Amino acid sequence: MTANQPDPRKSRKPAAPAAKAAAAKAAKATKTAAKPKAAKPRRAARPRYSKDELYAIFARFHAANPEPTGELHYVNPYTLLVAVALSAQATDVGVNKATRPLFETVDTPQKMVELGEDRLREAIKTIGLFRNKAKNVIALSQLLIDRFGGEVPQDREALETLPGVGRKTANVVLNIAFGQPTIAVDTHLFRLGNRIGVAPGKTPLEVEKALEKAVPSEFLLHAHHWLILHGRYICKARKPDCEKCLIADLCKSPENTRRQAA
Repeated sequence: MTANQPDPRKSRKPAAPAAKAAAAKAAKATKTAAKPKAAKPRRAARPRYSKDELYAIFARFHAANPEPTGELHYVNPYTLLVAVALSAQATDVGVNKATRPLFETVDTPQKMVELGEDRLREAIKTIGLFRNKAKNVIALSQLLIDRFGGEVPQDREALETLPGVGRKTANVVLNIAFGQPTIAVDTHLFRLGNRIGVAPGKTPLEVEKALEKAVPSEFLLHAHHWLILHGRYICKARKPDCEKCLIADLCKSPENTRRQAA
């Protein structure tokens, strides 16, 4: 350093208190913004009914139809599993037209594998997504042979390992074939759970869990059948037929025309 050059150490001026405070505040804000906010747990929607009201609703369904059955044609647990897998994004009527003649001769996993994917595809070609469904049915049939001795397992987790079988399909099979009090949430149940408020939820699983809590235990076995049939024929998506509804005086749906007229 020459005599004419200023000493850089002497030229540094201490920061003003206000500047220091501003810098500290900015640093704190940056740190706070970088830290993600913890998501608040979402409260589950509550049913609109008391326990007595829920009991009355399902007691009426029971009185009107004590032993409801599914509308898919089947001859044993295996053919039920196949029929339910084929019914995804298809009507029960359409599936039955294809499976009635099929199940007359093909009613075991072994026979289905022997039939083969090409002939199965031809047999179910009137059903939506038939190519992929044929592939899945052959694959699940082979897995039933390889892993389960050709028998349909009576366990949801095992069923869900099969191609084309999700939670809803597994619940239908467990309920109808094996008498387990499971609830299979299809589009009708999901809509009804939220529309009439017996089991509100944002996902099919939420509706399923809500129904398990809401439905009195003595009615749980047939609950999803009653609700499916109610949604299919009475509480229809576009225009509910409230005049024919056997729970209209109890229903708290905003669309309940009979309650609104009373």
